[in-house]
Amino acid sequence: MSRVVFLLIPQVHLLDVAGPAQVFSTADDLGHPYSLRYVAEDDQVATVQGLPLRAETDWPPLTPDDLVIVPGWRGPARPASAGTLRRLRAHHAAGGTVAGVCAGADALGLAGLLDGRRCTTHHTVQDELARRHPRATVVKDALYVADDRVVTSAGVASGIDVALHLVTTRHGPYAAGRVARAMLVHTARNGAAQQVSPLLRWRSHVDETVHRLQDLIETRFTERLPLSLLAARAGCSERTVTRLFSRATGLTPLAYQTALRLERAEHLLGRGATVETAAREVGFGDARMLRRLRAPGRTPGVTAGQDDQQ
Repeated sequence: MSRVVFLLIPQVHLLDVAGPAQVFSTADDLGHPYSLRYVAEDDQVATVQGLPLRAETDWPPLTPDDLVIVPGWRGPARPASAGTLRRLRAHHAAGGTVAGVCAGADALGLAGLLDGRRCTTHHTVQDELARRHPRATVVKDALYVADDRVVTSAGVASGIDVALHLVTTRHGPYAAGRVARAMLVHTARNGAAQQVSPLLRWRSHVDETVHRLQDLIETRFTERLPLSLLAARAGCSERTVTRLFSRATGLTPLAYQTALRLERAEHLLGRGATVETAAREVGFGDARMLRRLRAPGRTPGVTAGQDDQQ
């Protein structure tokens, strides 16, 4: 039986703990034995959400097959003791896997486990992580990153994605799929997926006209939406639509629609669809456009030569 040891730091986020814990508990229910343990430097751990947690202060003996997960916490950096950081280093050096959820990546960095490795964290603190650990390569806007048995994630719900990834690497995609279905998780997300959906990423502005246009594009993103249609809905000229939309979101209406199509296509591909099927389902004329948009280095949502239509 493998152990999953959660290192709890004061002001820990409940979901950063509960999400991965539920994954491994469900895997255990489905025939992949796991024993879950919770350790901390004090036997009472405060959580951000107000529910106190009890933890062991003595670490169990670990083998390379065991996992150590450091959930994220709120507030200023709260480095663990030197002894705790040595335990993290020793477990990895012995061949074990360590994972940090959200701010948990900082604890791994303090243990020296991010040096020379790729990592990520929540998009609001990625720059801070890079500043604190300059020898690490912080991958921005990724759900999770795995590098030489060091796994880091964006936090909150992405802790579930990390745990499903670990189940996949240990027991295969069928086992992870069974866990996801039992938990009613809609889909297992790829680690390289963006942390924030286009449905939310470009919604922080206050232009009500543009919000209405976004509503229209979101409900009909698979269709051809000429600028003339958007202009009629907005009650202004086509040039004004483009100017207002670009000022509010930084994108043209077409680029926004393309970003929505690409996100949906990635979802379909992750569920086993072919490129041709995914392209057809989201409204691209053929698979060539989707392949170009997914090419490395290509900026999502940017399409040339189609400014007259959506």
